[in-house]
Amino acid sequence: MKKLVTVRNYRIHPAWFVAVVAFVALIGAAGFRATPGVMLHPLHAEFGWPLAVISAAVSVNLLLYGLTAPFAAALMDRFGIRRVAAVALLLVATGSGLTVFMNASWQLLLCWGVLVGLGTGSMALSFVATVTGRWFVKRRGLVTGVLTAGGAAGQLIFLPVLAVLVRDNGWRTASLTVTVAALLVVPLIWFFLRDHPRDLGVTAYGASAEGEQVPQPQGNAAVRAVRALRPAARTRAFWLLAGGFAICGATTNGLVGTHFIPAAHDHGMTEAAAASLLALIGVFDIVGTIASGWLTDRFDSRILLGAYYGLRGLSLMVLPLLFARETGPSMLVFILFYGLDWVATVPPTVALCRQYFGADGAVVFGWVFASHQVGAAIAATAAGLVRDRLGEYTLAWYVAGGLALGAAVLSLLLFRVRRHDRVTPPVTGLAEPGRWSLKTT
Repeated sequence: MKKLVTVRNYRIHPAWFVAVVAFVALIGAAGFRATPGVMLHPLHAEFGWPLAVISAAVSVNLLLYGLTAPFAAALMDRFGIRRVAAVALLLVATGSGLTVFMNASWQLLLCWGVLVGLGTGSMALSFVATVTGRWFVKRRGLVTGVLTAGGAAGQLIFLPVLAVLVRDNGWRTASLTVTVAALLVVPLIWFFLRDHPRDLGVTAYGASAEGEQVPQPQGNAAVRAVRALRPAARTRAFWLLAGGFAICGATTNGLVGTHFIPAAHDHGMTEAAAASLLALIGVFDIVGTIASGWLTDRFDSRILLGAYYGLRGLSLMVLPLLFARETGPSMLVFILFYGLDWVATVPPTVALCRQYFGADGAVVFGWVFASHQVGAAIAATAAGLVRDRLGEYTLAWYVAGGLALGAAVLSLLLFRVRRHDRVTPPVTGLAEPGRWSLKTT
């Protein structure tokens, strides 16, 4: 075994370089996350597919995006972060690139839904949880917030560009742009991302000089992912976290991320202007998520989640009154407020998964994140159906606001989870995957 050296041999701890590479990789993977909103109407206009059909492809993507996460976390434990991330980006590039040849709706489901869903799912928030869990002890909440903000930064970078490309050159040019962006990140991942601190002969940032060595999991990664779910699913904490995060996905990626631009377009706003507003959400999201990570290091995560969900619900209740042809001050206030809250829920949710589920916290968070995407998939399709049947989105916004208020209640109910409900690793500190004990004291 390689002898570990103290971090004093480095002017800057290598963990920070890993975090930078992971941040760039998340930006590259986020390219596709910006495309559905700006392509719904162009695809509808060219092929005549109903918005509900196109939204279904987005739903398949969101569903696989979530369901892939726990298995991706287990695969990263088994084969390494670098290999899984590189393959994931190649899947995103392939799925996005093949869309330029499609002429039937089932091909949209295959490319947008299956290929890109699997790729982005492997680069989802379980990737963030795995990187921060291995490389950071101190500043873990802050780094989780920064890496989560990488997705928002990707939206900020890609969304206005893609909107202009769709307007001036067509949606195929935008799809190929996403393909190129994903491919450009692959060499960076392969040559500069490292799987473990021990690969560089150091401990995690903030760990003791001796370093706690966690054995590399062996065996089938899929089996480990399922095995990690079993004891977690027997706890009330898991279902409260999963229920709240499902509503989180429904009210962000599923509804706002997919349907904000078409909804604004229904009120006379141009798609480029609406895309700029979504990008502005991404700007404030970066600030909000980093601030949430900082707060997670200092305050009770359950209180933070309750506040985030409650404020989100109130803001969605107001949104239907703000749509207009021109962007008014009230809409800008909503964009600021909602942007700060967009994925601020991630750092406290990751922290609570580690608190309740110990060494398998990253894998269990993958399952919690799967619920996030199930909620997003349901909301994406449901909102499309509401638009097709009623001719407007108003009902969808009010229902989403009510659900977000419900998520706030679920988060605060975590205070009622007693100590014996918390899943913790054995007292040795080296939890064998899937082998947990329940505190009964």
